[in-house]
Amino acid sequence: MPHRCTHTASIHRVTPSALGCEECLKSGSPWVHLRLCRTCGHVGCCDDSPNRHASAHHHETGHPIIEGYDPPEGWGWCYIDRVMLDLGDDTTPQNGPIPRFI
Repeated sequence: MPHRCTHTASIHRVTPSALGCEECLKSGSPWVHLRLCRTCGHVGCCDDSPNRHASAHHHETGHPIIEGYDPPEGWGWCYIDRVMLDLGDDTTPQNGPIPRFI
């Protein structure tokens, strides 16, 4: 397993897909924290949330990198290489206020 991310070329400037976890908002489910796909902008809930939509999105699409998005936290995670990334100033601004559920 590499000690660094080999998928940084997949990091794009994206537009968040929703003001919260896209699937949880549709179903009325709660979430703990939000994660933003840096390939397509999908907003999903973290693995501490009941539905783990960010991980499910990765498994469905193969998109490798998420950003801590609740609020933008300056870090990323590569699911494939299983390493943290320092996104520095390359964080994605929120489109508006994010509702809180848990």
